[in-house]
Amino acid sequence: MDKQTRTLTRFLVEEQMKHPGATGAFTELFADITLAAKIVSREVNKAGLAEILGVTGDINIHGEEVKKLDQFANEIFKHVLLKSGIVAAIASEEEDEVVISPPGRYIVVYDPLDGSSNIDVNVSIGTIFGIYRNNSGENVSIKDFLHSGRELVAAGYLIYGSSTMLVYTTGNGVHGFTLDPSIGEFILSHYNIKTPDEGKIYSINEAYESRWDNKMKRYISNLKENGKTLRYIGSLVADFHRNLLKGGIFLYPADKKNPHGKLRLLYEAIPLAFVVEQAVGYASDGKGNILDRIPESIHEKTPLFIGSRKEVEKLENFLRNG
Repeated sequence: MDKQTRTLTRFLVEEQMKHPGATGAFTELFADITLAAKIVSREVNKAGLAEILGVTGDINIHGEEVKKLDQFANEIFKHVLLKSGIVAAIASEEEDEVVISPPGRYIVVYDPLDGSSNIDVNVSIGTIFGIYRNNSGENVSIKDFLHSGRELVAAGYLIYGSSTMLVYTTGNGVHGFTLDPSIGEFILSHYNIKTPDEGKIYSINEAYESRWDNKMKRYISNLKENGKTLRYIGSLVADFHRNLLKGGIFLYPADKKNPHGKLRLLYEAIPLAFVVEQAVGYASDGKGNILDRIPESIHEKTPLFIGSRKEVEKLENFLRNG
């Protein structure tokens, strides 16, 4: 019975009680994140019935077509977070600049709908988020976003698939909650997630092989020779989530077209790196730990190699010596 009634709210309150000085603001912030997630989940689940598929006709700062559901998710998260009085500023993949609305205890970075190219074909997509403290009070600015992942208060993601699931960490283990739509609550379903040290899965878009350097080509050939299995969805959250639970490595290397990588450091790579490290995994840009990178801009790009620790360390070694 306890398993069926241990909601996210109850879990957060239990954690809050371990810290006598806690004000409850963080618990309120998570309530806002889950509210936005429930609204987005509802729209995702009826996207084929509502007039929300397809593109808006706009192009975002990354030169990509904006999907209607992308825009909807961004507006929902922005509205809920900035109206809370708890969040001083946000940075989103869909916003050219940071959006500031002080005062507030926290700063939130997010990708409102990762994998949006899969929206129209009913493939799992997700939301990625990271939470920092606001150390500048009412004087918050873009500088407050340019910190390493070591300063994160919390990070996580939502995956909208066969079920809607929230996975998050505050730096003390990784926990997963599955939305029970019949009661409208996220229920604890995965306690203290640990990713395997090694895994048989590798996830990469092999259609881009012609753009890779020779070391990356040899590395992928080596994986195949050693019996690794390719599993690639094309949605970062979905690929990461599978590998987190089963073990493996997700790879999005730099290439001739994207010499600095393509994934966004601040609101994609760093939050997932924080999650995977708390699940005893590892995230690298090929040279070192993603969590040690300090972004120079909110939309900075990076290569990303993330998953089981031994698999990512083997990749780093191969790129250094391969």
